[in-house]
Amino acid sequence: MLFGEIVVRARPRLGISQKDLASRLRKDDGSPISAQYLHDIEKGRRNPPPSALLDQLAVELNLPRDYLYYAAGEIPQDLLQADLGPDVVGRVFGALRHELEKPAKG
Repeated sequence: MLFGEIVVRARPRLGISQKDLASRLRKDDGSPISAQYLHDIEKGRRNPPPSALLDQLAVELNLPRDYLYYAAGEIPQDLLQADLGPDVVGRVFGALRHELEKPAKG
């Protein structure tokens, strides 16, 4: 699923309008993002937002932070700063691939 689709599905589930959600999300300078910017993200016209906004979206949309980072094609900064060797990274990605190979439940 594309990043914008995740936001589009989560927002109405919580009864939040684009305008309301945009007013809750703050840029680095403390000002809110525009509803148009959020609209463009939802429509896939913009790349997923930077990590500070991803963190805020996770809270506002009640979604797991790591899920939004995954959907955005990003790795959270705390994981990038961890001192992980190639064996640990290999095990983690191996576990993810193992989960992806499981048949879908349904």
